[in-house]
This record gives sequence, structure tokens and C-alpha cells, in this order.
Amino acid sequence: MGLTIAERMELQFEIEQFYYEEAATLDERRYSEWLELLTDDIHYWMPIRRTRLMEETDQEFTAPGAMALFDDNKDLLEKRVMKFGVEVSWAENPPSRTRHIVTNVRVLEISGDEMSIEANIHLYRTRLDSEETSWIGRRLDVLRRVDGSLRIAKRHIFLEQTVLLSTNLSSLF
Repeated sequence: MGLTIAERMELQFEIEQFYYEEAATLDERRYSEWLELLTDDIHYWMPIRRTRLMEETDQEFTAPGAMALFDDNKDLLEKRVMKFGVEVSWAENPPSRTRHIVTNVRVLEISGDEMSIEANIHLYRTRLDSEETSWIGRRLDVLRRVDGSLRIAKRHIFLEQTVLLSTNLSSLF
């Protein structure tokens, strides 16, 4: 990476603090603020995971361009956020309570103003009086420095589950 240990530690701290603030923003339902953390050209994608034999694990996830749980750009994410505020949105009225946990953050590559980051995630959601859902997986993000601040330019979410037991996928990862 070409950085000194002190520079790597400072960058690691900055990235982790960015993710912790992003998690708080989502958990506190400050969705319009969350949208500001995204670049205009974001690709937000969650492929479908399938159970495969050991020799077929390279086919576990659907490929880009194939069927996916999410394959969104910023415009679609803005529409999803707008829907959260509409009373007829049955999936989020009353709103879910979430807790985003981000851990094992690793800087994989730095190229100019962009950084490839891998992190493990656990999204816990409770809704109504007794509905509970957990999603566990990893994210591969590209963070881009824009006007001195970090922004999410790409988020690819890979869940561990092959069958999602949730009643909806209205949460943001």
C-alpha cells in the first residue's frame, strides 16, 4: 500500500469511524443523511446465494447482471428512502428497529482517491412486537474521497443465508 504504519493506522481509524457513523445514521433512521454518504454513481448490489457442492463454490453467488436481491443505483436508493416516509409503506409502518454491526474492517487496496474495503456485517432488525430478523455477511465496498470526505461508491453485500426468512427486505445494509 506504500503507507507508513502510522498512516495505515490513521486510515484504518478514519474508515472504521466512517462505518460506525454510517451505522448510527441508519439505526437512527436518518436516511436522507445516509444518502449524502453515497456517490452519485454508486452501485448497491446484493446477489442471491445458492448452496453448491464443494467443486462449484465459485457459482455460489449470482453474477453481476443476473438476478439479485438488490441491483440499485443512487436514484433507486433515493426512491427506497422516500418510500420509508410514506404511511402506506406497509413494510415500514410502524418502522423497524435496527442495529448495524460492522467489524473485521480490512483495507484491501488503495488506488488514487478510492479504497477497496472488506467488512463483516450483522444487521439485526426487530419489527412490530415479535418479528426478529438477522442478516450476517460481508460487504465489499469502494470508498472514494470526495472533497476530503469518504463516500461510498460501491457496496456489494454477500449474505451467509441462502434462504431469507424475513417478511421483507426493506432494510438498508
